[in-house]
Amino acid sequence: MTNAAPTLALVGATGAVGTVMIDILNGRENWPWGEVRLIASPRSAGKKITVRGEELTVLALAPEVFDGVDVAMFDVPDAVSAQWAPIAAERGAVAVDNSGAFRMDDDVPLVVPEVNGDLTRDRLSYPRGIIANPNCTTLSMMAALGALHHAFELRELVVASYQAASGAGQDGIDRLYAEYAAVAGQNLGTKAGDVRAALAAAGLAQEDSPFPAPLAFNVVPWAGSLKEDGWASEELKVRNESRKILGIPDLKVSATCVRVPVVTTHSLAVHATFASPVTVEEARKIFGAQPSVVLVDDPANGEFPTPADVVGGDPTYVGRVRQALDFPNTLDFFVCGDNLRKGAALNTYEVAEALAARL
Repeated sequence: MTNAAPTLALVGATGAVGTVMIDILNGRENWPWGEVRLIASPRSAGKKITVRGEELTVLALAPEVFDGVDVAMFDVPDAVSAQWAPIAAERGAVAVDNSGAFRMDDDVPLVVPEVNGDLTRDRLSYPRGIIANPNCTTLSMMAALGALHHAFELRELVVASYQAASGAGQDGIDRLYAEYAAVAGQNLGTKAGDVRAALAAAGLAQEDSPFPAPLAFNVVPWAGSLKEDGWASEELKVRNESRKILGIPDLKVSATCVRVPVVTTHSLAVHATFASPVTVEEARKIFGAQPSVVLVDDPANGEFPTPADVVGGDPTYVGRVRQALDFPNTLDFFVCGDNLRKGAALNTYEVAEALAARL
């Protein structure tokens, strides 16, 4: 225990998620930190970024920048986290990592504060000094799904995700904008190959894209890398991470991940089966009682969550809540969540904030 306000470090401060994190830091009402350090690669070192009215200089990633740091948030690629999060922990910080480097390690908790935030309370829960943040797809549904699980005990989960281009990083955003610019004003889609031909004519080679097919005017049933038996890595993340976060190691899960031409905000169609009966009215009451969930569910008046209405917001938005036809104890609902905020930056910061309250 210390009397001084804790020190927070943000590693990856100039990246896509890091930029959102800066916005979150600037807008937070309660402020537990005495010092903030912004850290990035050597090529970004020296940049000036304002945090809560103070201009801070970005520091180059090095072991000594973690000296005196209490909590270090990592918004960097897997390989960078794998190398540097243990170094931060060795220097005395608790590393809260947004990458996939440690998510499935048995001695690293995978935390969503609304669901299993108790894992931040005791150092024995994170013996390596590292806490992992879930994948943004899993995280987008977890506040809503976790609340239902606590009430009715989740048994089976079938999910179809509709994932934004920003889930592939800045390259994904840039590619989608470039594709839209290339096809703007053209009468496309009347025959197979129209979109591909327009992109090729604009010099946008498919092999240069982070997506395996055109995304403009299209949907791509693929996200991540190829794994065994035809599964995509994003689909297996939904399965494995849901089991770990909810504490249900034998949970039956099947996921299909689809990339859609949306810049930011993931959506998911959730089909959830529970051990006990659950009604739509009960589910709505549970959703309404969650501070981080917003229920938007009046389809008769065209009211349900969409990415265009949700982007930039912190909560999870839920709608289209239905009793599943032909499936007992089962609900269907639709979820939207900004994948760069709650899906990445905000959850990481909320874990860090929970740690700060216990330092």
